[in-house]
Amino acid sequence: MGPRSRAQGRSWRGSKLPRRLFYVATDEEIKSGKATDIYFIRTKRILEAKGLDKVRVVAEVTPSKLPERWPWAILCGTEEVARLFEGIPIDVYSMPEGTLFFTRDRKGLRVPVMFIEGPYGDFCVYETPMLGLLCQATGVATKAARVKKAAGDCLVVSFGTRRMHPALAPMIDRAAYIGGLDAVSNVVGAEAIGQKPVGTMPHALIIVMGDQVRAWKAFDEVVEPDVPRVALVDTYYDEKVEAIMAAEALGKKLFAVRLDTPGSRRGDFAEIIREVRWELDIRGYKHVKIFLSGGLDEYSIPRLKKAGAEAFGVGTSISNAPVVDFAMDIVEIGGRPCAKRGKLGGKKQLWRCWDCMADLVAPFGHE
Repeated sequence: MGPRSRAQGRSWRGSKLPRRLFYVATDEEIKSGKATDIYFIRTKRILEAKGLDKVRVVAEVTPSKLPERWPWAILCGTEEVARLFEGIPIDVYSMPEGTLFFTRDRKGLRVPVMFIEGPYGDFCVYETPMLGLLCQATGVATKAARVKKAAGDCLVVSFGTRRMHPALAPMIDRAAYIGGLDAVSNVVGAEAIGQKPVGTMPHALIIVMGDQVRAWKAFDEVVEPDVPRVALVDTYYDEKVEAIMAAEALGKKLFAVRLDTPGSRRGDFAEIIREVRWELDIRGYKHVKIFLSGGLDEYSIPRLKKAGAEAFGVGTSISNAPVVDFAMDIVEIGGRPCAKRGKLGGKKQLWRCWDCMADLVAPFGHE
């Protein structure tokens, strides 16, 4: 173990920190408003001291420009925002979870995805957790939607929770599912969406078993029969060689062969897929699908799909998706429009033409 940080074991007030098994905020800490930036707590104290904490405001949530020049995004996290605000005397209006949205309407005005109406002192401390709930989940859902759009009718499974803190697994897999992925591999992630987890087998199983065929047959003997048999075929030998071995070992029970060829390996991944597909087909194993994983995203999938891949396990590019930058701004105080520089005052509503997918932002109550 390395040297301890000077900050370890002490809070910013100098008192002993509460012991945590894992460094995540508890539900109680989030709901109480503790998981916020200190300036919101000080703002609340100042407003209470000056008798202004019950001033009614309208605050709207809008996206800034989207990452990587995305033309659209998928809103996610609104259900958690609703839970965050449960019991607080405010009204929250939002686009539904899973809605595709744009940053600007047809006139170039910022598109609000949510607005909050109520006494500012009652909800000011929740700005930090609220934005966090929206920003990351929306990024994951949007990346998942882009990946699924690239894959078309091919199966896409979320494999990315191992790249993030395990406490985030339910959020990541739920957002990926809302974005359009077909399944998730994480057990608690699957529980969060009411689905069964979907997965294959790790290289570790084959290595510990000491032999590919033994591992594939052991999987078939032990694992429930309703779980598709997907053999990992790139542990020791050439992918097409192991694919043939797996097909001969499991026959019609084999659903797919999985290629997890790392980028450090020399060779063209698409060419490897074509070789595997050819060798399986000429031996009568046309029913065996090719399942890919390892460094995939929406840019690499179309070429690999064209080469013959029929299923994808996508991990890091989804779980580590860039966040969508939302901001919350007060746009009305005591029924009067107001806004900081660069923002538009007044409560607004959004109109959408679903045929042409064009938005129009208008003052609230105007048609």
